[in-house]
Amino acid sequence: MTASYTIPVTAEHEYPVIIGRGLLGELPHLCAGAQRVAIIHSAVLTTSAEAIRDDLHDGGFECFLIEVPASEDAKTAPVASFAWETLGTCGFTRSDVIVGLGGGATTDLAGFVAATWLRGVKVIQIPTTVLAMVDAAVGGKTGINSDAGKNLIGSFHSPHGVLCDMNALDSLPPHDLLSGFAEVIKVGFTHDASILTDIEDRGEACIDPGGDLLADLVRRAVQVKADVVAVDFKETGEGGGVGRAALNYGHTFGHAIERVESYRWRHGAAISVGMVYVAELARLGGKLTESDVQRHRDLLEQLGLPTTYAGDRWDQLLSAMQVDKKARGSVLRFVILNGLQNPVFWEGPDPALLHAAYGAVTA
Repeated sequence: MTASYTIPVTAEHEYPVIIGRGLLGELPHLCAGAQRVAIIHSAVLTTSAEAIRDDLHDGGFECFLIEVPASEDAKTAPVASFAWETLGTCGFTRSDVIVGLGGGATTDLAGFVAATWLRGVKVIQIPTTVLAMVDAAVGGKTGINSDAGKNLIGSFHSPHGVLCDMNALDSLPPHDLLSGFAEVIKVGFTHDASILTDIEDRGEACIDPGGDLLADLVRRAVQVKADVVAVDFKETGEGGGVGRAALNYGHTFGHAIERVESYRWRHGAAISVGMVYVAELARLGGKLTESDVQRHRDLLEQLGLPTTYAGDRWDQLLSAMQVDKKARGSVLRFVILNGLQNPVFWEGPDPALLHAAYGAVTA
């Protein structure tokens, strides 16, 4: 891979996703026109946030740090309110910029805060995990959680730019690195099967933070998302077919696991099980073969991701799925595969099939 690679994303406006190493020098350029910059970050990234603040200060910007809790604990109304109050105290105007520095939860929160402050200010995302790079920081979906479910409070708000600095992955804990691969595998099944082949053939190389293959997989996954978002930014099905909803493959069941587990499961781990669940559901509906389902299991297990879940929580999971954003009234709607790279909707599957698919993924 070259020093950097830029993918233009077209939605409500065009913005660059830059993938490479040593990219923080791009940030002042993206912040041009602002007087103030607020960096929303978790405590574990305080040192990085301080370094970015100092660089921006040297470039003539007023820079403020907003520390938030780690992981899904950041995605709450009280934390968003804390960020809004800080912006107000610092005198943030519509020409100023918010930077989201961290994993998917932090970039989700930063995007939501930016979308709602003064009805929308610029946000620049600096994702520091594989999950955030290939999914959360790109595409303009922002949101927080509530007691009712995950990401039910949110807005579409495209970033002004995304800096995927691969150097951030060098110190990422192995579990967090692997968790993000669930989203990479997801787009392999829904859009780009060559991703699956590379992971099957070069498993060790694909999870080497210093290698070129990981950066290339991130690039290809981002390209899939960029192509999908360009056609169906607000997930209305514009352009025909499933549209952007295809990127929710495995998420209905996965989000239910996250809620039942009070968000103690990593997102990627929950989505991993969610993909196996909908693969089993598609098999029961005659859409996938047994070998297709086994390929799901083999790929995910090859990277140490879970493919099974507890067998005594069906009622809780079903209740959680019924408030999923993809449901229509009381009717559950799943994204399934009708063959590789062919995502389709299945509305209102027979409850007996839903339960049978659950039985196929129980430990």
